[in-house]
Amino acid sequence: MHISCLLPLTIILGSLSPAVAIPVAEPAVDGIYAQNEDIHYRDSSIVARDGPGFWMESVKHQGISPLGPSGYTVFRNVKDFGAKGDGITDDTKAINDAISSGTRCGKDCFSSTVTPAVVYFPSGSYVISAPLFDYYNTIMIGNPNSLPILKASSGFNGGSLIDADPYFSANPNWPATTVFWRQIRNFVLDTTAVAAGTQISGIHWPTAQATSLQNIVFQLSADKGTEHQGIFCESGSAGFAGDLVFNGGKIGAALGNQQFTMRNLTFNNAVTAISHFWNWGWTYQGININNCQLGIDISTGSSDQQSVGSITLFDSSFTNTPVAIKSARTDSSAPHTAGSIILENVALDNVGTVVQGPNGTILAGSSGSSVIAAWGQGNQYTPTGPSEFVSDIMPATRPAGLLDGSKFYQRSKPQYESLPASSFVSARDGGAKGDGTTDDTAALQSVINNAAGSGKVVYIDAGVYKVTGTLKVPANSKIVGEGYPVIMSSGDFFNNIDAPKPVVQVGQAGEQSQVELSDLILSTQGPQAGAILIEWNIASPSAPGGLWDVHARVGGFAGSQQTTKECAKSTNSADVNKNCIAAYMLMHVTSSASDLYMENCWLWVSDHDVDVQTEADGGQITIYSGRGLNIESTAGNIWLSGTSVEHNSLYQYQFVSTKNVYMGQIQTETAQVPFPRILSTIEKYYQPNPNALTPFTPNPAIHDPDFASTCNGSSGNCALGWGLRVIDSKDLHVYGAGFYSFFNNYDATCSAYGGPQNCQNSIFSIEGQSALSVYNLNVLGSESLVDQDGKSLASYSDNIGVFTNNIAYFSTQ
Repeated sequence: MHISCLLPLTIILGSLSPAVAIPVAEPAVDGIYAQNEDIHYRDSSIVARDGPGFWMESVKHQGISPLGPSGYTVFRNVKDFGAKGDGITDDTKAINDAISSGTRCGKDCFSSTVTPAVVYFPSGSYVISAPLFDYYNTIMIGNPNSLPILKASSGFNGGSLIDADPYFSANPNWPATTVFWRQIRNFVLDTTAVAAGTQISGIHWPTAQATSLQNIVFQLSADKGTEHQGIFCESGSAGFAGDLVFNGGKIGAALGNQQFTMRNLTFNNAVTAISHFWNWGWTYQGININNCQLGIDISTGSSDQQSVGSITLFDSSFTNTPVAIKSARTDSSAPHTAGSIILENVALDNVGTVVQGPNGTILAGSSGSSVIAAWGQGNQYTPTGPSEFVSDIMPATRPAGLLDGSKFYQRSKPQYESLPASSFVSARDGGAKGDGTTDDTAALQSVINNAAGSGKVVYIDAGVYKVTGTLKVPANSKIVGEGYPVIMSSGDFFNNIDAPKPVVQVGQAGEQSQVELSDLILSTQGPQAGAILIEWNIASPSAPGGLWDVHARVGGFAGSQQTTKECAKSTNSADVNKNCIAAYMLMHVTSSASDLYMENCWLWVSDHDVDVQTEADGGQITIYSGRGLNIESTAGNIWLSGTSVEHNSLYQYQFVSTKNVYMGQIQTETAQVPFPRILSTIEKYYQPNPNALTPFTPNPAIHDPDFASTCNGSSGNCALGWGLRVIDSKDLHVYGAGFYSFFNNYDATCSAYGGPQNCQNSIFSIEGQSALSVYNLNVLGSESLVDQDGKSLASYSDNIGVFTNNIAYFSTQ
């Protein structure tokens, strides 16, 4: 969780439109065009049709929320609430009833884990006349085999078809930086019946971690003077979006957020494809902009106070677009590193200007075809020393094992849309209760083993599944959850800090196969000082295995026995409550593992009680977890797309003796940041009170830092958890990173803009024989931005950005 954006709301809301209104080009493609093969609407009429079914419609739904209201139902089909999907009937009320049914976390509720919902839409055309209010902890899913259409009526009354955080007052219903655990996937959002001059968005999406948009077509007006836009996101700390298509509109995606990863997006015939209000760092992989007047606009703000920190764009293309990127950056603009840009492997076809600044062309294009190998503007640190640059740079030498052709491998979350319902095996049918109290270890293990042996997919019904021993996931397993079911370790087996045990163990050393896990939460209950939430051992050289929307959530939720009642924040460094030591490590990729793809996975040690009733209740807690994500794979070939690791004591990400790793916009926070909406009400991290060495003694067997060599006797804020630590590893490629340290004791001035940036001395450590490159490194609250073998290579004061401090290009070689 993060501090809310500090930009004035007037800047955000005043930036909804491009600076120049340019007529929309005539469509070059009739109707909806989709790059992603999962999107099946390609005709110009976009009429509803009965298409192939989806297994989710016909499997038995028996998920529960054991701590929710009595009789609470997790899965709800909108047609069961009266929605017709016939393209004629107004389905607004029926759909909103389906979303809100039960005592759910909507208006006047701060957050909740006990009322999750899966709202399913069969194929059809659903006319709506007002926004769909997307409640907290909601997954909206359409039939991927025949995308349902959400079609605004001509008299639509509201700002967006789906509103994920409504403005019932001057502020959004939920602080955007605490909007967790949401998905919207498999839809066509059609605003074309609304008058072109009416402002309307497909989705209002100010969200934080563990949220995603996937496989959505935005069909917007392409008429002159259109005010339609696809996504409106003005705040938050997210996040991931992928497999999206935008047709028409004034702005395809209007964006403001701390950091984000977006992958496989196509924009056709918009005035402006992407408009940024503000950001710290944004990663774009596989973005294709066609027949737009302006590709990406990052010119928000003034010459002396820009709003956009950085963008990283690669494996992408611009076609028939006069200006690819519009920037506000000049030699004298401020802050110094605002508007940092990295382009790598970007194809151009009839693009007159690639980068346009306020004083003219920065990077020229042409009427022909070409490819930008690598180019950037910003600050760079290489072995030859630091410098400011606006020029070509050395493109990354991409390891073959990370590539699909010449581009980085990517893979969307499997939805198993071609499988019948008979291919799925229910955890509850196999005897697991999911009630949060029954020991489900044996029942879950039996279901998983039998499914792997018979080639079926395990369907873990919504619920909380307590396990008291290691759950072993064998080769060839496929497991998917309903409404983020929780696998929760409990008991003495996982509470020996000197003998850690995995909660979920994927494969054994030496095994080779593909394993897929999606839509799950891994948690602990009570003291679990020896719990390793996920241990990944399996190698997948023939086809990468993966985790999609698999999240760790440690402490701070109902049933965790580590809430404000048990683990309220402490102000005494000597007072470590052993009952609040929640985990030994969140995830361990062992030396035998390889070829692992992770997308939109948030490994989080809770900084607040998510089930407090209102923001005024407080909810600040202190939970201890030793380590975040530790990757020791000797063969490597690891992809981390849109991942975050937060609030662990010793480190968040650590790479040891590994190679061939792709990282897209990794994000960390030091242990640990409390939650309220505004800066004045936030209390503190617990570090350095106590520091990173309490309560976990460094274990040399897993290469824990002891801070002896890196601190060199320093008495400052040195022994604080690393954001990223790299030891004897090579061919690591970071395409966007945000490492944040907001507080020191009760004092937030250490990270205030223009302040000393001394919440901690260092946050990113490179040690031993390591080789890596980083594009757009954004750091907050650390005096040093990057260290090598205990020596600082870059100071924050030389790299001042919009709020974080930025290095556009860093390389060890």
